[in-house]
Amino acid sequence: MKGMLILLLTFLFIGCNDEKANNNESKVLKVGMELAYPPFEMSDKEGNPTGVSVDFAKMLARSMNKELIIENIAWDGLIPSLKTGKIDIIISSMTITDERKKSIDFSIPYAKSALAILANKNSNINSIEDLKEKTIAVKKGSTGHIYAKENFPNGNILVFDKESTCVLEVVQGKADGFLYDQLTIYRNHQNHKDTTVALLKPFQKDFEYWGVALRKDNTELKNQIDQFITKAKEDGTFDDFAYKYLKDAKQTFDSLNIEFFF
Repeated sequence: MKGMLILLLTFLFIGCNDEKANNNESKVLKVGMELAYPPFEMSDKEGNPTGVSVDFAKMLARSMNKELIIENIAWDGLIPSLKTGKIDIIISSMTITDERKKSIDFSIPYAKSALAILANKNSNINSIEDLKEKTIAVKKGSTGHIYAKENFPNGNILVFDKESTCVLEVVQGKADGFLYDQLTIYRNHQNHKDTTVALLKPFQKDFEYWGVALRKDNTELKNQIDQFITKAKEDGTFDDFAYKYLKDAKQTFDSLNIEFFF
């Protein structure tokens, strides 16, 4: 009898602890992002996450009454981390694509962008057509990488893990151009005005749209995120993000009559 009582108490104790752990887990929102894409995802001088996506994640978690935990994960590891449950969602300037939607789900779009070109100043690149048989640097797994593979069968495509390496290839003249989103191209041209040219005008038929990535069939979480994005667009939250982090870029885009992210 005594042994049965101990076994029963142990079972109840474990059950209570499991329930407590589950309750604590439900109060946390784990967001994955690669902190290597300023001003959207980056770290400050003390190593703390900061940027548009970080502010976005903080406000989203607050709206859900959850504690925010940001996991800094390399780009190639974001979707695997989501699918295995290491993180709950991804907020990392991720483009919504049909290929990605085969394995994960997305919120409604919260921003839009298009590919642009960072060209070496001496490469005589003036349009996307000029890159067709040239040497092109792309970041592995990015939409620029996908575009280059599909549209430049005769091009010399150099694939790198890091954006900074792609930029360096162009700066040093080892690549004629780097394909990436408009803001990245704008920002890197600002840092390398003597050696690069930024071609920011969209050359694709349609914009690319960014969404929050989440696991399939997580309907309740998707609805919460969609409602937050809708409200944030209506109440000017995203405009505040643009003013705080992207003021100079927005002025440049406006001067070129190019639609902005938000």
